[in-house]
Amino acid sequence: MLTLLEQIDKGTLWHSPGGIHPPQLKTLSNTQAVRQLPLAAQYRVPLPQVGDCARLTVKVGEQVLKGQMLTDGEGFMYLPVHAPTSGQIISIEQHASNHASGLPCLTCTIAADGQDTAAVFLPATLTELSNQQVIEKIKQAGIAGMGGATFPSHIKLNPASEIDLVIINGVECEPYITSDDVLMREYATDIIKGIEVIDYLLKPQRIIIAIEDNKSQAAAAMKTALAGFESLAKMTRITIIPTKYPSGGEKQLIQIVTGKEIHTGSIPAQQGIVVHNVGTAFAIQDAVLNGKPLIERLVTITGNQVSQPGNYWLPIGTPITHALKQTQTPVKDTNNISAKVIIGGPMMGYALPNTDVPVLKGTNCILVPSSDEIAPDVDEKACIRCGECAVVCPALLLPQQLFWHAKAQEYDKAASFNLKDCIECGCCSYVCPSDIPLVEYYRIAKSALKNEAEEKFQAEQAKIRFEARLQRLEDEKRAREEKSRLAAEKRKAGMDSSKKDAVAEAMARIAAKKQATATPAAETNNNSATTDKSAAVKAAIARAKAKKLASAVPADANDTPVTTSTVTTSSEPSNTATDKKSQIAAAVARAKAKKLAATSATDDVSASVQAANEQVVSEVTEVTSEAVDDRKAKIAAAVARAKAKKLAATAATSATDDISASVQVANEQVVSEQVVSEVTEVTSEPIDDRKAKIAAAVARAKAKKLAATAATSATDVISASVQATNEQAANEQVISEVTEVKSEPVDDKKAKIAAAVAKAKAKKLAPKHDAENETVSAPAKLKEEPAPTEATDDKKARIAAAVAKAKAKKLENQRKLSEKE
Repeated sequence: MLTLLEQIDKGTLWHSPGGIHPPQLKTLSNTQAVRQLPLAAQYRVPLPQVGDCARLTVKVGEQVLKGQMLTDGEGFMYLPVHAPTSGQIISIEQHASNHASGLPCLTCTIAADGQDTAAVFLPATLTELSNQQVIEKIKQAGIAGMGGATFPSHIKLNPASEIDLVIINGVECEPYITSDDVLMREYATDIIKGIEVIDYLLKPQRIIIAIEDNKSQAAAAMKTALAGFESLAKMTRITIIPTKYPSGGEKQLIQIVTGKEIHTGSIPAQQGIVVHNVGTAFAIQDAVLNGKPLIERLVTITGNQVSQPGNYWLPIGTPITHALKQTQTPVKDTNNISAKVIIGGPMMGYALPNTDVPVLKGTNCILVPSSDEIAPDVDEKACIRCGECAVVCPALLLPQQLFWHAKAQEYDKAASFNLKDCIECGCCSYVCPSDIPLVEYYRIAKSALKNEAEEKFQAEQAKIRFEARLQRLEDEKRAREEKSRLAAEKRKAGMDSSKKDAVAEAMARIAAKKQATATPAAETNNNSATTDKSAAVKAAIARAKAKKLASAVPADANDTPVTTSTVTTSSEPSNTATDKKSQIAAAVARAKAKKLAATSATDDVSASVQAANEQVVSEVTEVTSEAVDDRKAKIAAAVARAKAKKLAATAATSATDDISASVQVANEQVVSEQVVSEVTEVTSEPIDDRKAKIAAAVARAKAKKLAATAATSATDVISASVQATNEQAANEQVISEVTEVKSEPVDDKKAKIAAAVAKAKAKKLAPKHDAENETVSAPAKLKEEPAPTEATDDKKARIAAAVAKAKAKKLENQRKLSEKE
């Protein structure tokens, strides 16, 4: 039994399933020699065209040379892009792409300078280059498959497995396209040199150059060129295969030449076979031997609409509009209908929505048919299930099943019928009697599956990154814990007995401080209870003393001058007095006696005064029950309330007799002295020199106030007002001095207490309106002046009534304002 190579050497061919025999229509373009078109004004180079993403190495406004690299990258699939001519880069922006969708892509626009100045190309020979250097030169030249698939050639030339057979594809089975045919006719020697480079890299056992039987001139040229390479001719065979579409497909050609079928999901290299196009072989020799990158390619411009059909060398990036203009191709046909421009052949090509797009590395044909040459677009009809599509399918698929699932957007089910094996040859659409564009449905389904796979891949990558992040955070946490543990063990191991004792002492000091802080709080609570009790006892003692003095001193009005003079005398400074405080205390005692004597006559007034005194004592006592920090502010508030009530008592008793006025003055002094004494007791501190001075100042202020009261007899209403002013000033002096001793800020509670006092004061002074209508008689005995005349009394009475009314209105207004606040 013959081996596969022996069968190939004998010229054995195998049958390929499916396929059709459409009209060739190749004579329109293969009868003329290869030509060159003039330079275009602008060239648009997409970035990138093939492979992975790249980085731009140029910028707008920069001058470039022909063949200069425009991009850079490191990806395995990356292929660089080169300038097709010399000129200036005028823009790098989004532009319509050479695709059926016409979607924009990043494009570098070069304004040609007309010089076509090329960069320096470095030629080389195979003997001076290693395999890796040859592959690198092919990669840097940007060479991709020129048959239309544009797969990076350097990957196919560096396979992982051993290669036994290399097939050079010169079939070019699609109608109208003749670029490979003409290339083999005119550049056969260069193609053989490229095959030699491929042989140098892969070292196969056999090389097959496959050519269709309708290209006899190309076959003859290749045989002649091959004869010039003696070592290569021994292992290379030119095989003529029958003309049938799509025999030029990679899998179909392998099956015809070798009889092997490439299964789903596998590649030919896994079976020891590599296929390259004749155009790719030509580009390889140009890059390796001449150092020229892939910046131009041979393109067939054909169709009945083209005035000068043929094959032209077009730089990569040449606008399609420029090529059509140079070949005198009208954009509208004889029926004034816009001509359809197809990239590729009529079977696998696609119509352009916009002709202002560039030529790419995979652009092998520009077809502009007339309206008589190609059938117009018609509406698709229902499938009749004839099965012709399945008969002509070269991949042995079920096109009708794929169509139903693709139309229903059941892409998973379509994939289960091996949708990926479809080569989009168009045979099924060609034979469909219902004019269904089957290939278009398959392309949409493939795009949807591709997008879904990409999204799934991105999701998996995101999951991997998330899990890696969690693992990294966990590792960092464990590392920190381990580091802390080791540090603690190190400190514990290095700590001697002295350090341990020091730590214990520090902990003991902290505990002692906490206990010391808690003890004063308990003592303060005990002091509060004790203070309440002592205040009640002191109040009882004061009342007993007052009763005793009242029983000892006769309540006669004639003693009033003596008391007044005594108070006046005691209030004046005396050089012989050794203890002013004792004198003031005596004066206070006498005033208390007078007050008690007058109580029988003025029960209501004395009751109010006594209630005010008891309220002051109770409020001061309540102040002492608060915390140490708040107690000082509350004492000041209690003093202020006592003074306000004192003023109210003074106004209320203005209509009484001289005795009651004296009693009121004495009562005010007693209240002030009592407040000062109780404030001194509340503080629970020893009286130092400063406090003694303050007490003396308080006593002096009270003495001056009593003297002013005695001097300003009620001869007129003005003197009464002056008396009230002096009393208020003395009260404010006492409050200020006590506040200075305390030197503590007034908190919010003090403000609330003051507001409550103001309201009580207003209510207490309201009844004064009727009492002040009576005439205020001046105490003649205090001043020992003659009694005023009757006319003077009437005048004073009228003045007093007016003043009383004004005061009543003022107090009423103040009361309303205080209630609003």
